Amino acid sequence: MMTSYPDLNGKIALVTGGSRGIGAATARALAAEGARVGVVGRDATALKQVVTEIAASGGTAEAFVADLTDAAAVTQLRDQVSAALGEVDVLGAFAGGQGFPAPTPSLTEQRWREVLDSELTSAFLTVQAFLPSMIDRSRGSILLMSSSAGRQPGQANLAYGVANAGLVMLARHLAGEVGPHGVRVNCLAPSSILTETVEARMPDQVKQQVADMHPLRRMGTPTDVAQAALFLASEASSYLTGLTVDVAGGRITN
Repeated sequence: MMTSYPDLNGKIALVTGGSRGIGAATARALAAEGARVGVVGRDATALKQVVTEIAASGGTAEAFVADLTDAAAVTQLRDQVSAALGEVDVLGAFAGGQGFPAPTPSLTEQRWREVLDSELTSAFLTVQAFLPSMIDRSRGSILLMSSSAGRQPGQANLAYGVANAGLVMLARHLAGEVGPHGVRVNCLAPSSILTETVEARMPDQVKQQVADMHPLRRMGTPTDVAQAALFLASEASSYLTGLTVDVAGGRITN
């Protein structure tokens, strides 16, 4: 089978938030390149479906259920992945949710903490758990999933925007810290992606309105983001680190 990134063949990749949407698309794309993929999420049924699809296409994948906002659970996940697949070469910390506009006065402290935990703390704990092995082996590619809401204000509620801006800085800080150890860290910032959830809930008229907000005049797909992730995961981007790629149809420049 012809692949676009042959250096990913045989690599161990882990994708959190992998049960659906962008995470699932990235897991499938990595497996298609020959990587052995761990797929992490909270929904065991959805994870099983992704793993089954990968296997049916000739790939190799394992499902792992974990709460990534819990440090002990992330440590346990690291040990489970190491035992089942080996040491991780490519880490996609993609767990998180969707952000919707909401007035700041209505944002409760509880919701603020929930969003920061789901978006930012989960990424920090995941990277912290898997980074030492990469440093020890002097190699690794880490991908963080931010959002255009973390690049430009007004696209979502305050907590979501702040958390995703934090992910951009997390990537930049880590890139400088671990670059001397051969580990690269980059970030993806999608905008208006037609995931299964968005497809089901957004009326067609609204989809067109959203598409028209982007210079490319369409909404993105999970595959659009997955292809950018493949490039950053592979040696094709070996001189890129600390970068945030706006998979946003030009919206960030509009």
